[in-house]
Amino acid sequence: MAEAHQAVDFRPSLTSDAGKVELSAPVLQEIYLSGLRSWKRHLSRFWNDFLTGVFPASPLSWLFLFSAIQLAWFLQLDPSLGLMEKIKESLPDWGGQHHRLRGVLAAALFASCLWGALIFTLHVALRLLLSYHGWLLEPHGAMSSPTKTWLALVRIFSGRHPMLFSYQRSLPRQPVPSVQDTVRKYLESVRPVLSDEAFDWTAALAQEFLRLQASLLQWYLQLKSWWASNYVSDWWEEFVYLRSRNSLMVNSNYYMMDFLYVTPTPVQAARAGNAVHALLLYRHRLNRQEILPTLLMGMRPLCSAQYEKIFNTTRIPGVQKDHIRHLRDSRHVAVFHRGRFFRVGTHSQSGLLSPRALEQQFQRILDDPSPSCPHEEHLAALTAAPRDMWAQVRRSLKTQAEEALEAIEGAAFFVSLDSEPAGVSREDPAASLDAYAHALLAGRGYDRWFDKSFSLIVFSNGRLGLSVEHSWADCPISGHMWEFTLATECFQLGYSTDGHCKGDPDPTLPQPQRLYWDLPDKIHLSISLALRGAKTLSGNIDCHVFPFSHFGKSFIKRCRLSSDSFIQTALQLAHFRDAQCLALFRLAVDKHQALLKAAMSGQGVDRHLFALYIVSQLLHLQSPFLDQVHSEQWQLATSQIPVQQIHLFDVQNYPDYVSSGGGFGPADDHGYGVSYIFTGDEAITFHISSKKSSTRTDSHRLGEHIKDALLDVAALFQEGQRLKRRCRGSGEEDLEHSCGSLPCHTGGSQAPMTPTNF
Repeated sequence: MAEAHQAVDFRPSLTSDAGKVELSAPVLQEIYLSGLRSWKRHLSRFWNDFLTGVFPASPLSWLFLFSAIQLAWFLQLDPSLGLMEKIKESLPDWGGQHHRLRGVLAAALFASCLWGALIFTLHVALRLLLSYHGWLLEPHGAMSSPTKTWLALVRIFSGRHPMLFSYQRSLPRQPVPSVQDTVRKYLESVRPVLSDEAFDWTAALAQEFLRLQASLLQWYLQLKSWWASNYVSDWWEEFVYLRSRNSLMVNSNYYMMDFLYVTPTPVQAARAGNAVHALLLYRHRLNRQEILPTLLMGMRPLCSAQYEKIFNTTRIPGVQKDHIRHLRDSRHVAVFHRGRFFRVGTHSQSGLLSPRALEQQFQRILDDPSPSCPHEEHLAALTAAPRDMWAQVRRSLKTQAEEALEAIEGAAFFVSLDSEPAGVSREDPAASLDAYAHALLAGRGYDRWFDKSFSLIVFSNGRLGLSVEHSWADCPISGHMWEFTLATECFQLGYSTDGHCKGDPDPTLPQPQRLYWDLPDKIHLSISLALRGAKTLSGNIDCHVFPFSHFGKSFIKRCRLSSDSFIQTALQLAHFRDAQCLALFRLAVDKHQALLKAAMSGQGVDRHLFALYIVSQLLHLQSPFLDQVHSEQWQLATSQIPVQQIHLFDVQNYPDYVSSGGGFGPADDHGYGVSYIFTGDEAITFHISSKKSSTRTDSHRLGEHIKDALLDVAALFQEGQRLKRRCRGSGEEDLEHSCGSLPCHTGGSQAPMTPTNF
């Protein structure tokens, strides 16, 4: 059991016979304020849900419709064609003096029914419009007449001032691609990396699959797509993440970095105070749905469902599979410092604590000299253990220390106040940046609660970072939150000249609550085993981060190429040059862009083959082709971290105040995990990870190859421009035109890109 907790400021006093309880005024006031806050939250959520449900209409449109019906009725016109009379006749007869009231109620009911029918029509029309994907296939910067008409209709039916979840009811279902197209695209993707013999064998398996099993499995997927809005997302979450029994550390988490070259304040508690306050401001905007929905290429809304689980969320381990536990609200954060756990309240009677008050609470933890309890320091290593092991230990832990465990799992998020500095150092910038990435991805193996949706990590020199659990959402969701956090804590909240949060401390705040653990002896061995495994896994990860500043997005735009496709293709570029390389590179970029657009429109290969494999397993239907696809180990997993809110940062005047992105672990024991972010227009930051135990991988070596490939590509384009000018000057044929029909062959021996998202 948890030991005695800190006493509250007010408590009931008992009479001598312990019979009656005298409640003081502060108690009644706190009960009243607590209930008032609760009702305000419920009403706010109900109102927001109502506004989302009727979007793109609004309550004012109902009032306008009702007023128009009343006006028509006053002018002795019946827009309902007799329906209102029938409604009025069905209402109770309250006497002659209430005859007019029955007419008003009949008009209100008719207006509501007509309004609901119009809303349903708008939802169906918008869903049909959003099912159009022709605009994705058009060249960048060009727009056909059908697409212009489509875009105008989308803007008309989309309404004004959408909230975060406004489009959810209007989004089309995820289409199930043609199984023949999926198999064809798969064979195209593996052809460059397979020998002739291996490819012929794979193609034969594919033809056998199409002939024997494909139609049955596809029928089940079609059936699911009619019943569920997305035929693959719940299976992807369950079978890829929640049923995985591997450690979450490195395998199912990723990290987000701070500003690369600047630290707004070196005061650790102050940085934590501003960051926690900014994160909770984001949660407040999220609860009120004030975050704008993401629009694909500024036109098509994306699903916002993953935003719901950013905060107050924990992945609970199970023996066979985990489950996601999400709370509607949480008024505290869990904090770890020097082997001890604390519960820090984030709200007072007047609302969210100020950044200065939060700084005060974190400073109290930093100044607390109390030691950790036996085995408490390494307790969090259990969250880095294999999931079935952690699930069994958690049952005992929940019995022995339920209150302490609930304080962590029920927190808004986890905060780790590290005792060591991190970030770029002047003495050895390259090595220190790699160590910074490693600290965010794995830490020491026992100083992160990997089950939480995310952990905020604050280093002793004021550097920040995030460690994010992957199962609840993809990277763009946490990236959106992280951009808001960095911009808000630095530019809006700011710091005083001495590095502290602005404002005054609040001496009336109670001390942070220390969490105590009564750990039985049988848990001690489990903690030791988990710690050993976590240290082994952490020590095996090789992280390398480097900023590439020779050129950035602006140069790629001048080449008239997609920036993402440019980098993805350059990552696979072998060191190979001849007179045709530039044209081949353009063709490869165009191919990647076409595959990307196909995936964006629901016509990708990866998820469809995965869903077909799951159906085959559920039916106990053996498919050698799907077994072959499922068993493949992709050696290069890549992802771009998008910058979604560039308006929050002044890149021109403050180029260093831009997030440097983040990274993730390799998907294969002999592979790489590579992520990148365009930092402004003139630089790119790469994050590379691999395993030291592999003799085939080296993160630093791959980093050098990436630099060489990018410089080679840039040199090719510069050379191409010179040749183009020379050809035009001599009247010869344009270089791009003369090479435009050359076949696309990527060559090399690297594995193809897979649509790996964070």
